[in-house]
Amino acid sequence: MINNLKRYSKKAGYIIYRETLVDWKEHLWTFIGSFVGIGIIGLLSSKYVSVYDNLFLIGSFGASSVLVYGAINSPLAQPRNLIGGHVICAIIGVTVYKFFPGELWLTAALSVSLAIVAMQMTKTLHPPGGATALIANIGSAKIKALGYMYVFSPVLTGVLVLFAVAMICNNATSHRSYPRNRHWYKFWLRQY
Repeated sequence: MINNLKRYSKKAGYIIYRETLVDWKEHLWTFIGSFVGIGIIGLLSSKYVSVYDNLFLIGSFGASSVLVYGAINSPLAQPRNLIGGHVICAIIGVTVYKFFPGELWLTAALSVSLAIVAMQMTKTLHPPGGATALIANIGSAKIKALGYMYVFSPVLTGVLVLFAVAMICNNATSHRSYPRNRHWYKFWLRQY
């Protein structure tokens, strides 16, 4: 019995060790990509677009950065999911808010639930998209006042910035490749 426990603890230790190895090059490119991507969106939001009372930086972009810069081979981080997931969820979030503007509990639950199902149906599952739908309902008065402009700015513009930076940073070295399928746009078209 004790020998079995020792053997299992060695196996568990090896697995934990292998999963937590530090690859400084990988971490450096993850840091650079996420810093530049979020930095550009923040710079646009604070310096150039504030006169138009427009917000570019929303919380779900932080979670998207984890996927597109840190887990670049994940199916959830691919361009179809990144762009499609956010845009679909933003449309759903705004639409639900328009139908039930005074019922926060209802709009929050309904927008997230409908967004998840829509992403599943369109094969654009991107977990931060659920937050994008939720932000359309619980965000500041400025975000709510944007209406369907929320879909274009901050959502679409911000996602395109994250995608462009991901294309540059994730392909800067030979050991990183993004997107996983180089012909992702053809794959997207085949799905419909």
